[in-house]
Amino acid sequence: QVQLVESGGGLVQAGGSLRLSCAASGPGFSTYDMGWFRQASGTEREFVAAVTRSGGRTCYSDSVKGRFTMSRDNAKNTVYLEMNSLETEDTGLYYCAARRAPAWDTCRRERLIYDNWGHGTQVAVSS
Repeated sequence: QVQLVESGGGLVQAGGSLRLSCAASGPGFSTYDMGWFRQASGTEREFVAAVTRSGGRTCYSDSVKGRFTMSRDNAKNTVYLEMNSLETEDTGLYYCAARRAPAWDTCRRERLIYDNWGHGTQVAVSS
């Protein structure tokens, strides 16, 4: 298993940008697909973005596509979420997640298949 620690959240005005980081510790980081999920108050945790273990494939929710970019650096055991043109609807607790995956797997959005989670970092977007 890997341990995940998110950072980079904060308060930003609508239209602004933030960069989230997720640092992983534990063996075999490059064998894990990684994902970002978020949860607003009173709602279910929802998929935001994911990247395959090699970094070769990314996928995004429709609500963030074109505004957010997910990347990973396997040498640093870290994934990133670059968030631009932030909207008030992007407010929430952002979680990093990991799942051990085969090299041939596709980008996966299903929350329940991720079995390693961080504690989250708060993002607040004001109007």
